[in-house]
This record gives sequence, C-alpha cells and structure tokens, in this order.
Amino acid sequence: MPTARFKDLCLDANDAPALADWWCTAMGYRRRWDGPDDGGSIPIEDPSGAGPLIWVNPVPEAKSLKNRMHLDVVGSTDELVALGATLVRPIGGDIEWDVLADPEGNEFCCFAKDTAPEPEGA
Repeated sequence: MPTARFKDLCLDANDAPALADWWCTAMGYRRRWDGPDDGGSIPIEDPSGAGPLIWVNPVPEAKSLKNRMHLDVVGSTDELVALGATLVRPIGGDIEWDVLADPEGNEFCCFAKDTAPEPEGA
C-alpha cells in the first residue's frame, strides 16, 4: 500500500486572483466557486473533470529560482504567448517542446497538439 497518493497541484502567486484567471483562460478551467477575493487560495478546476484541481496560493515573495516541479500542457505556444506567457526556451536541440513561463514566472512545458504523447490506454 502506498504511503501517499496524488491530490492537487498548487501554484504560488503574488496576485492569486489574476494568475488564477490567467490559467483559467489558458486551459479552459474555471474557478471552483465565485465569491469575493478575500486574499486566500483560489481553487480552479477543469469543467470536464479530466484535469487536476489547481490551487493558486497567495504568497508575499516573488519567484526567484527555477521551478523544481512544473506543469506540462498540450497547446499552442503562440496562443499562450499572446495571452501573456513568456517563451523561456524554444523547441530544439535536446527538447521537443517549448518551455514557457506564466505571467508570474512559473515555468511550464508546452507540447504541440500533434506531437504530444498519447496517455497510456488511449
């Protein structure tokens, strides 16, 4: 029996409402509940139920180092950059994906729709 199991993903943010809204737009997620922004954590969810719950947590400090854990998404780098992402490292050399950063600098990898590996059992 495992000691732990996966539950949720968490992202730290200086402006949690803005970053939650950015990820909702980028991934088609929605806030789990609409209510006043009280300065607390904001849960966002995939309306289809296929993706994990993501908590956007307010923190006072700015991001200063490379992420040790990150998200992988399938999508369009150009569209994500148009939404406010930054291209950190383009496809090439030893990688077959783009490395991007969200508006607060959290890195994530973007795989093109036609090159992303299929999940097992698909």
